[in-house]
Amino acid sequence: MSLLTRTAGATADDATASGRKGPRESLLSRSAALIVMGVFTLYFLLPIWWLFIASTKDRGQLLTTPSLWFADFNLFENIGALASYGDGIYFRWLLNSLGYAGLGALLATVVASMAGYALAKYRFPGRELFFNVVLGGVLVPATALALPLFLLFSQVNLTNTYWAVLLPSIVSPFGVYLSRIYAAASVPDELIEASRLDGAGEVRTFFTVSVRLMTPALITVFLFQFVAIWNNFFLPLIMLRSEEFFPVTYGLYAWNTQLNQIPELRTYVLVGSLLSIIPLIITFLLLQRFWRNGLGSGSVK
Repeated sequence: MSLLTRTAGATADDATASGRKGPRESLLSRSAALIVMGVFTLYFLLPIWWLFIASTKDRGQLLTTPSLWFADFNLFENIGALASYGDGIYFRWLLNSLGYAGLGALLATVVASMAGYALAKYRFPGRELFFNVVLGGVLVPATALALPLFLLFSQVNLTNTYWAVLLPSIVSPFGVYLSRIYAAASVPDELIEASRLDGAGEVRTFFTVSVRLMTPALITVFLFQFVAIWNNFFLPLIMLRSEEFFPVTYGLYAWNTQLNQIPELRTYVLVGSLLSIIPLIITFLLLQRFWRNGLGSGSVK
């Protein structure tokens, strides 16, 4: 009997020890993963490094000095020259982009979250048909819609206005799709029923209960839409003619087309491109703390 007990105890100890050690990671696979990550990190950071270096040089040093290392550090002088060129039109473009992207992404997130939540939690005739139409919208590239949008907006005299860029940015089929998927998975029906029993209406339930559980998806929708609007080029190209309405992407393109006539614009384009990525970096840094999963885990027993 004691022999059987000792044997069982030894077997249990071996199993515990093996479970504690777990699978061993090979040095080769770890090194390969680090090399791949290092290569892709260099691939993404090298253009930004080149842009930063080029923005610190004056026009005569761009082609006569090493492209990946400093010469004279004239970054702040270049920014001052950029700010004074054209009565500060560049920073007008930057504010336009912040307005288009910030307000457009916010409204798109609200509309997409409400639509996705309704498709996930309410049953009504035509729900699946509507969702299939939304999925079809995800597959249509934005450039294919630019010309039809121009024809529609020209009929109501909204071309060459802020609305011509802002209104199309409010629609996000991918945001509706992601909101529906995430609402179905993260918002328990029991929690909605409990809120209704407490006397909360549907709108209050959505904004006080469901939105908190859907926060990671909503932040994702906002970031995707913010970047898409900020980088949007073809829609402003079609819709806008007046320089004061340009976003920064289209404004820099307009300068770049004039380099043969105005060579000093080359430095302004480089410095402007460097400054234009700063709002994107700040937005990601500010919102990444909200980008978490499992906010609703443990809410229902």
